[in-house]
Amino acid sequence: MPIEPVSKVWMDGDLVDWADANVHVLTHALHYGTGVFEGIRAYTTDGGTAVFRLGDHTRRLYRSAALYHMDLPFSEDAITAAIKDTIRANGLEACYVRPVAYRASGEMGVSPLASPVRVFIAVWSWGAYLGAEALEQGVRVKISSWKRNDQNSLPAGAKATGQYANGALAKMEASHAGYDEAVMLNNAGFLTDGSGENVFVVRDGVLFTPPISAGCLDGITRASVITIARDAGYQVHERNLTRFDLYTGDEAFFTGTAAEVTPIREVDDRKLGSNGRGPVTKELQSAFFDAVHGRREQYRAWLSYLD
Repeated sequence: MPIEPVSKVWMDGDLVDWADANVHVLTHALHYGTGVFEGIRAYTTDGGTAVFRLGDHTRRLYRSAALYHMDLPFSEDAITAAIKDTIRANGLEACYVRPVAYRASGEMGVSPLASPVRVFIAVWSWGAYLGAEALEQGVRVKISSWKRNDQNSLPAGAKATGQYANGALAKMEASHAGYDEAVMLNNAGFLTDGSGENVFVVRDGVLFTPPISAGCLDGITRASVITIARDAGYQVHERNLTRFDLYTGDEAFFTGTAAEVTPIREVDDRKLGSNGRGPVTKELQSAFFDAVHGRREQYRAWLSYLD
């Protein structure tokens, strides 16, 4: 999905023109993947533009940075304020937000410790990640031949730039085979997640999702949907799942900041029972969009308003 340029990007405390938001070719993160990031969305609401679960995203950014021994030169409050400032500076009512902390140019070699930490925040208008029609019709997915990184190799709890090469391999394989997305297994053969989304299976009105220990990201949208589902009276179980569980589910869906709540209609050419957006997925998807747009009072605390 092409990115539509905006006016300003926040870089190390300054708002610079989009065309001038550049880094050096010897940036350590460019060579070794030594950066951490977040994916965040801001939505339109009756009270103006609001960022969804901004505090949770900022805290996770700092947790990721701590794992990689990165001391960010800005406080969490400063990054939170900078995200809001960047949205305002570009006049966007709804957008995707990408804060990145990375090791800049300084010293070449695998160790990043001698390279300074820099931070930028970019925002842009971004529609449905897997396509607007997918929100209703669902997507076709493939179980990838590429396995998810082991937790003791690259911990999924941190959103590091380099580790997403693993998901990129799965995504490209799925695309070349004619599918919309991939689902990745761990080395034990259990489901983890998509190339960049968490996954849920619905059977007999009960929700199942892989545990964080399986190797999936501790997704903020995942946690939000679990809360919404339990509040609606659904049971949600976090347990190891096999591809058989996915093949035989009544419904399945992805969650994520980019994907939001996207139904899965087919896995490895096997149609799920719903063959599209099933009733449970539809209910939870509707409740999720109500929450992010400020239409559910009980979830209003998840929103950080610009004004």
